[in-house]
Amino acid sequence: MKIIGLTGSIAAGKSTVTGWISDLGIAIHDADAAVHELLLPHGAAVAAILAEFETDLVGHDIGNLEKGINRQALGNYVFARPQARKQLESILHPLVRQHRDAFLDKHRAIAAPAVVLDVPLLFETGSDAICDHIIVVYASAATTAKRALARAGMTPAKFAAILASQMPVDAKKKRADLCLDSDLQPEATRQGLIKWLAAMHVPMIGSDQAQS
Repeated sequence: MKIIGLTGSIAAGKSTVTGWISDLGIAIHDADAAVHELLLPHGAAVAAILAEFETDLVGHDIGNLEKGINRQALGNYVFARPQARKQLESILHPLVRQHRDAFLDKHRAIAAPAVVLDVPLLFETGSDAICDHIIVVYASAATTAKRALARAGMTPAKFAAILASQMPVDAKKKRADLCLDSDLQPEATRQGLIKWLAAMHVPMIGSDQAQS
């Protein structure tokens, strides 16, 4: 089974690419979605997060066991405090890896020819080590800033802090097997993806029609 890592900086256009991949019938493990699941009411990370930040977060309504974690409030807190972000990652990353490994075991068991791991911090967490190939989605600094700052709850300061926590996009591109420019017309980017997957002998649903 081929394991394809997919990554990119914040607001690079990765969600659009994962939509195309899903439409082609390739299973995707979404690390962000796994985190969301872990932070739901009684989620596997909730108690540990509350215990870790119990003292620091007095006055910050980040949630509780019954409600789960308020991701926006917690994100605002940790991205302004690098040490707190590292503490949070030390809780979340092992749990996300467990979630990912269960996904991989499931798809190996059904002899899936390929899967995609959608991981924003693919290189930063060392997850690229288990990947056979890597796709990096990127866009210009102006494009990513415009997209990111249009998101609910995003501020220039938070955006800058998130960028600072990620490997620079140029460094990611140097380590990629495929770089997809989301500043291009979407269909051009999509066709670039399909042609590369075909060259890697990854079976795709409707790929003949997609390339016509």
